[in-house]
Amino acid sequence: MNLNNLSCIDLDQPVLEGFRRFVSSWLYQSEPLTFIVDPGPLSTIPHLLNKLREKDIRQLDYILLTHIHIDHAGGTGELLKSFPAAQVICHPQGVKHLINPEKLWQGSQKVLGKLAEVYGEIIPVPEKSICFTETVGESGLHVYQTPGHAQHHCCYLFGDLLFGGEVAGVHCEVKKGVYMRPATPPRFILEVAVDSLQRMIELRPRYLVIAHHGLVEPAVDYLKTALNQLKLWVKGIAELVEKEEEINEDIFHQWLLENDLNYRNFAQLPEDIQARERYFLGNSFRGMHEYVTRLSERERILLMSP
Repeated sequence: MNLNNLSCIDLDQPVLEGFRRFVSSWLYQSEPLTFIVDPGPLSTIPHLLNKLREKDIRQLDYILLTHIHIDHAGGTGELLKSFPAAQVICHPQGVKHLINPEKLWQGSQKVLGKLAEVYGEIIPVPEKSICFTETVGESGLHVYQTPGHAQHHCCYLFGDLLFGGEVAGVHCEVKKGVYMRPATPPRFILEVAVDSLQRMIELRPRYLVIAHHGLVEPAVDYLKTALNQLKLWVKGIAELVEKEEEINEDIFHQWLLENDLNYRNFAQLPEDIQARERYFLGNSFRGMHEYVTRLSERERILLMSP
């Protein structure tokens, strides 16, 4: 694996506030192997194709999907029209939903509303073009099922580089420190997400590609920070549930600013990206809040233990 062969293609959505340096696709281009990770939604496929033409990409060997959410995989079927020989690799639970995406599209519309309409319809993927495998041909890519952000989430290890999708949540560069946010939409299960992160830490990658957004090094340190942050957030919601009859994401946002050193860097984000992050904080909060309120009182108390 040569980092010089790797490039990030931003798939910005100018009509949406703050949707820049957020959705991205990653291209690896070498003489024996060319692949794309997460081609993005239908609305940005024309931009992606233009970038591939600029890089003189005439063949894609693989299209790797970290998960089948519309902003990562919705345009896969459309991209295949230009690269019909490419093999799509996907979590086994996601394969059937991309072959026949009607339920996936309906679910996206229900959860995301107008945002789904901006992303565009989910284009079907031919059955012959998609599969799951733990070892991707002779490429050296290894696939790991990592549920947490979603049941159908995968990570891809390529040498000492881990394509992590949203296993470690969302990352934004700021002038001082780092801004991080777990991505935990319903139905979130803490134990499952923790297990996925711990298994990726055990792989000891040097580099980590985060779907939203960027490449970080050292990867293990970042993954450990993400694991600690995930546990902190769930603990925080458990504490608030014990103290308050009713809590909401605004109350939790304030708790995070007081207790999470990385989330506190929210104040360094540009205003439009702050708006975007407050929108998605709602998804993370709802997933964690539903998880915590399903627990018994004893289980919540254990969560709050040092």
